[in-house]
Amino acid sequence: MDRFTVMNSYVAVCKARSFTGAARQLGVSGSLMSRHVASLEDDLGVRLINRTARSLSLTEDGKNYLEFSERILKEIAQKDAHVRGARGQAEGALSILSPKWIGSLDVADAVAEFALAHPRISVTFDIGMDADRPYQFVDHGYDVAFQTRDLRDSLVRVRRVASLPFVLCASPAYLARRAAPSGLSDLSRHQCLIHRADPSWLLEFNGSAMHYKVSRPAYMSNSYLVLQKAALRGMGIALLPLRPTYHDLQGGRLVPVLEAYAPVTRPLYVAYPPGLQNLERLRMFVDSISGWFKRYPITDDQA
Repeated sequence: MDRFTVMNSYVAVCKARSFTGAARQLGVSGSLMSRHVASLEDDLGVRLINRTARSLSLTEDGKNYLEFSERILKEIAQKDAHVRGARGQAEGALSILSPKWIGSLDVADAVAEFALAHPRISVTFDIGMDADRPYQFVDHGYDVAFQTRDLRDSLVRVRRVASLPFVLCASPAYLARRAAPSGLSDLSRHQCLIHRADPSWLLEFNGSAMHYKVSRPAYMSNSYLVLQKAALRGMGIALLPLRPTYHDLQGGRLVPVLEAYAPVTRPLYVAYPPGLQNLERLRMFVDSISGWFKRYPITDDQA
């Protein structure tokens, strides 16, 4: 666990004399504050805080470590301010993790643009995060991660940077062989191409959201690019991200189906641990990614 984040939590708990009060100040959960202090005590091999049902008190070791932590955190803040003022530009390392399907698309262009604009920031961009374990980027040492799911956990914070629309589509060749579906019940008679991370299609009809579970997929992959190529070859109906599919739709190589059932637009978040919220290079990264999606809408030639 990051020592400076834990030290910051420890100082907040000591000042507030309460795990709950410290958690409220930092915008995280009381249980996270408790884990941070317990982790610190385990690492040091001493008890820092005496806990009772009604109050907290510092041990002698706790008082000494509080003074040390405050001094270290103050020196770090002063050094950071000095460097920012002297350089006029953020610098340092920023490690980013992304699910494969997002990182393989134009998110990679957005990250590359940020890296070019900020040469003093050393960027590492990896793809392949496990969609079933969206919090694991913290344990693996990454600073930030792209997410498309709502994260309700105090271990991370999120900021929405874009929206990702989807489209249900097939090739004209496939629809020439099989009559286009007119309702969800017709899909059971069609070949459906499924992403492993999304075995159910989230659709909206007359303002109500619904899940359609494909019982017998004709083709599966963990890559939307693979499914897009399969759809172009006439293998069946696929639910695909609109951005990389846009020009195929405009060119008639893919055709929307079941347009009355609109696929639900997904959010794109940047997630990061609470301890990084004031890091200048993180703020610049989030602003850059958000601005990139605004500058390059889906209808743009670079979409």
